[in-house]
Amino acid sequence: MGEPLDDPAPCGWAEPYSAAAEAVVRLFYPHVEAVIHDIGQDVVVRIWNPISGRRPGDASLLDPSLLGELTDGGVAGPYRQAGLRGAEISSVSAVIAGGRGLLCLNFDRSVISQAAQSLRTFALGVEPRPAGLFERDWREDLNAVVQDWCQEHGLRPGHLSRDDRGRLVAFLDGRGAFEIRRAASHLAEIVGVSRATVYAALQQSRAGADDAA
Repeated sequence: MGEPLDDPAPCGWAEPYSAAAEAVVRLFYPHVEAVIHDIGQDVVVRIWNPISGRRPGDASLLDPSLLGELTDGGVAGPYRQAGLRGAEISSVSAVIAGGRGLLCLNFDRSVISQAAQSLRTFALGVEPRPAGLFERDWREDLNAVVQDWCQEHGLRPGHLSRDDRGRLVAFLDGRGAFEIRRAASHLAEIVGVSRATVYAALQQSRAGADDAA
């Protein structure tokens, strides 16, 4: 995947870093490009997955201000660059080989940006449900109340501890949920426990409320 210069002599010092660079590219392929530059000659000596369109032997055109901030082993970034066809690139650079070379990893963020845009679209606020649509669907209402309660407390309905279930049952009981026939059975399905477990939590919650009173 990495391509050397036609004359390998000037870049033999890059070999110790080549395996690590190729490993990163393989892990994140096809979204990452790895480039090793010869700082003194300002030339590309190794490149893997050349999403930038460069090839070994091309001029590096390194930014002097970037090099001025780095010493051997120093790392700069991540910083943004403009890629081909408008690609959004995030890069990190590290001086290697005693200051002779520069290793750059360039990550094409386009796929992430597209996914983020799709998620933002899906996450747009929904319109209030039409009045009366779920007026008699108590199951839908119970689903929504449980989901809201779990989100508020940073919990997942199917992964509640015994104490969490007790708090949820007490909350629902306070809302009058268990006045609905079969509500306990439906709650048991939502949180992934038996109906008997829900009834036990309800009994314990009401006993605790009586003691407190």
